[in-house]
Amino acid sequence: MAIHQEPFFNRGPSPLARLTFFALLAIGIMIADHRFRALDTLRLAVSVALHPFEQLLAIPGALGDRLADYFTSQERLLRENHDLQMKILELSAASQQAKLLKSENEHLAQLAQVRSRFEDKAVVAEVIRDARNPFNRKIIIDKGLANGLRPSLAVIDGSGVVGQLTAVGTFSSEVTLITDKDHSVPVMVARTGQRALSVGTGNEGTLDVPFIPVNTDIRDGDLFVTSGIDGTYPAGLSVATVISMEKNANYMFARITGKPASAVENFRHVMVLLNPREESYPKPDLAPDVKKRDKTSIRSSRK
Repeated sequence: MAIHQEPFFNRGPSPLARLTFFALLAIGIMIADHRFRALDTLRLAVSVALHPFEQLLAIPGALGDRLADYFTSQERLLRENHDLQMKILELSAASQQAKLLKSENEHLAQLAQVRSRFEDKAVVAEVIRDARNPFNRKIIIDKGLANGLRPSLAVIDGSGVVGQLTAVGTFSSEVTLITDKDHSVPVMVARTGQRALSVGTGNEGTLDVPFIPVNTDIRDGDLFVTSGIDGTYPAGLSVATVISMEKNANYMFARITGKPASAVENFRHVMVLLNPREESYPKPDLAPDVKKRDKTSIRSSRK
């Protein structure tokens, strides 16, 4: 029995021949692909077969990119959120300042209109603070003797009477408000002309009008204005509006409560009347002989 034995050395074509063959084959394939598009189908089939592997190999890179984008987006959103919050705070502060300035401008415009009524003989002052005594309704303004102020001058705002100067310093003054329990203002009903006296209650926002007979024609909503008979407040300035009225037949006088027309608690500026026009005050009708005696006494006192 013959035994088949493989040759010890298996010698084929030489390496140079192999190189030449495969080089010519590659050149032929390239020429065929370039000229006749012979490998398009093969290339398409290979790309389809390799597509799942490409997707699988791209997963780690895509996950890394998404993770980096996530942290970057988080940091950017936090930074933008912080910037937006700071912007909101700035805009809120600016809005509040704008509202305050608008309110003060409107109030100063009202004061300017009132000032023109008194021929510019008035001083606009700023409220510095409230008085130290919590039981008194008083405020401190930033004008005093240096600005020509003196005690007993009337203080108003764009809506009505605020009060009266009771203490004047060099650069500041104390104003007693009409709501102070020790302060009173001669008033009259604008609708009927009925004279009365408004008295402070000591509470913010209310006035009492005592000693009004029960049968007097006064209604809710009636406006009390200064009568001018005290020589301090010019006639016709708004003082208060009737908000409550109780008439009991068992009592002689009605109980009337008014709301002050001024709003000194809401604004920072008031106006002090330096020299109200004398024609604003009512003058009594004197007989000719009385007038003559008054003139004679005045001349003798001057001598």
